[in-house]
Amino acid sequence: MTDVCFETARGMAAALRRKEISARELVAAHLDRIESCNGAVNAVVTLVAEKALAEAAVADDRLAAGEPVGPLHGIPMAHKDTHATAGIRTTKGSPILADHVPAEDELVIERIRAAGAITLGKTNVPEFAAGSHTFNPLFGVTRNPYDLGRSAGGSSGGAAAALATGMHPLADGSDTGGSLRNPASFCNVVGLRPAPGRVPSHPVELAYSTLNVQGPMARTVADVALLLSVMAGPDPRSPIAIEEKGSVFDVPLGRDLAGLRVAWSPDLGGSIPVDAAVTAALEPQVRVLEELGATVERADPDLRGADEVFRTLRAWVFAVSMGPLLDRHRDRMKPTLVGNIEEGRRLTGADVARAELLHSALFHRMRRFYESYDLLALPVSQVPPFPVEMEYPTEIAGVTQGSYLDWMRSAYLISACGHPAISVPGGFTPDGLPVGLQLVGSHRGEAALLHAAHAFEQATRVGERRPPLVA
Repeated sequence: MTDVCFETARGMAAALRRKEISARELVAAHLDRIESCNGAVNAVVTLVAEKALAEAAVADDRLAAGEPVGPLHGIPMAHKDTHATAGIRTTKGSPILADHVPAEDELVIERIRAAGAITLGKTNVPEFAAGSHTFNPLFGVTRNPYDLGRSAGGSSGGAAAALATGMHPLADGSDTGGSLRNPASFCNVVGLRPAPGRVPSHPVELAYSTLNVQGPMARTVADVALLLSVMAGPDPRSPIAIEEKGSVFDVPLGRDLAGLRVAWSPDLGGSIPVDAAVTAALEPQVRVLEELGATVERADPDLRGADEVFRTLRAWVFAVSMGPLLDRHRDRMKPTLVGNIEEGRRLTGADVARAELLHSALFHRMRRFYESYDLLALPVSQVPPFPVEMEYPTEIAGVTQGSYLDWMRSAYLISACGHPAISVPGGFTPDGLPVGLQLVGSHRGEAALLHAAHAFEQATRVGERRPPLVA
């Protein structure tokens, strides 16, 4: 059933409706895939096989009875272990929450399940989703399917590795500094960081915060658009929810790129070091956009202050949301996480105010930048997947990286801007390691961004290269 597991989610949904395959068979095929591959990559950390098969039986009965069904009816999914799932443990990769079983689904899971998806289990994350390398003391490390000695990225690393190996066709993730994009880049899949409010979150401590967002992952851009159509849309429980309905994203992709103005910024004007292998993989691929009718120019956005914005607001969020846990469980939290929380507690009101002023100025500079360009293209990650034993890359192109955040600047500087950004498979290094291209759309411009990413994906076909584990 390997080919079934590598079908698109849209294809699976269509086959289910035509009764060419049952939900029972589809779920069983993915459970078999998990059994055969998960031992090598450690992507799925909590499996609810019996529950999934029972849900599949109900899904088949509903379809046989001619009842109305949702867009994800019968599609198997595992959920990120930071997202609360009713009756299924949600650990956030921490021993502190090893036995935590939520009573209710959080909003994003509520929407996915209401659309008919069947839950297979949970996918691995770094401890409290802090960092872009997936390891924790509870479940261990998630390995890259393209090279088991390499990182799968993070924090949605388990989700990305499971997608790449056919364990599920869709995945929900979240992104503060690159947690949807970096693992997608490392695992040759697609990950979209939507604009804040596009996918509303609930419950959340800081309901007005725009730094962390939830979003979709899949093996194709069209499947990402499908899942976004389910996840997006207004909700009265979120004060920043965008009013536009998610259904606007469930449309055929294939728009002509003629006239599209693309800014190619391989190192953000020299402000970030980038491994030569990443640049070598992406440079020729960017020219594909020209072949599709776009105009591509070397141009760099003015991201002054973005670093301070991100680091200040992130530390502040960590202090607010995890400070009480630190007070009770300091000895059970990893040192880097403790350091981030303490950094947030040292902030003054003036520090946060300065960050907000810089944030506003950054927004307006980006607004003016997008008067000249429709799309920004740059690397997702500054390095290819790194050795799995490392906590983070300590050097890039001869430049020392002082912390586990430094090497993620190509992703987190974009987070600070608030624009939607997608990681789409962009190429491979000579060693066979995936490299993602990051495309950044205009303010709340997910629709146009998805069209451009789809055109690039269809022209290059990089995402069709399967990992050796399943090739």
